[in-house]
Amino acid sequence: MTESADRVVVVTGGSRGIGRAICAALSAPGTTVYFNYNSNVEAARATAEGIESAGGKALYHQVNVASETAVVDYLGAILKEAGRIDVLVNNAGITRDGLLVRMKEADWDAVMDVNLKGTFHCMKVAAKTMMKQRYGRIINISSVVGVSGNPGQANYVASKAGIIGLTKAVARELASRNITVNAVAPGYIDTDMTGDLNDKAKAAMIGQIPMGRIGTPEDIAGVVAFLASAGADYITGQVIHVSGGMYM
Repeated sequence: MTESADRVVVVTGGSRGIGRAICAALSAPGTTVYFNYNSNVEAARATAEGIESAGGKALYHQVNVASETAVVDYLGAILKEAGRIDVLVNNAGITRDGLLVRMKEADWDAVMDVNLKGTFHCMKVAAKTMMKQRYGRIINISSVVGVSGNPGQANYVASKAGIIGLTKAVARELASRNITVNAVAPGYIDTDMTGDLNDKAKAAMIGQIPMGRIGTPEDIAGVVAFLASAGADYITGQVIHVSGGMYM
């Protein structure tokens, strides 16, 4: 199968920020975008409105991607309804920041379960149907800190570094079935997750960015849309850094 407008797209963590922008970027007439959210149903409704305004069909559900049973049930329902999954974007992620020596095991587990294990669960289910289709596009959202490291985020950094390794391993496994698997590594992006930083911390962060500005969710979404397109048919196993030069 080649790319068509009548695609079935699944985006995890699609209710806000980067996830919402990705949903909008992948929306088009004939495209159905399924996305999950954690708790904020009002935010999910706003994302759905954006998808529909772009001509796509939006369907959203509250799903905990850390649960294998929940993911199997969720993606299974999508497959029963739509018959296929063409594009999977693993964007769902959380933070529980703290210095290593003070980090609670529960905070380590929570971040790894959602960010890394959640990506694994979704990829595993989607890969099976994509292999039968002999077509698929999987894009995983990592982070610049998964390569560079960041103090106070040992759990988050480990989860995002793990996503990079998982991306490369699965890309090799699925390439012969016309399934590409890539990762996008955002830098400092203006989202709710980064919005809690004070002005001093933001200024210090911007000082590390050669382009001198904070990124937008749309900066990430544009790269995801490209990786999901026919123009990226010969790209797999790659990590695309979208960080304004923060990491080179």
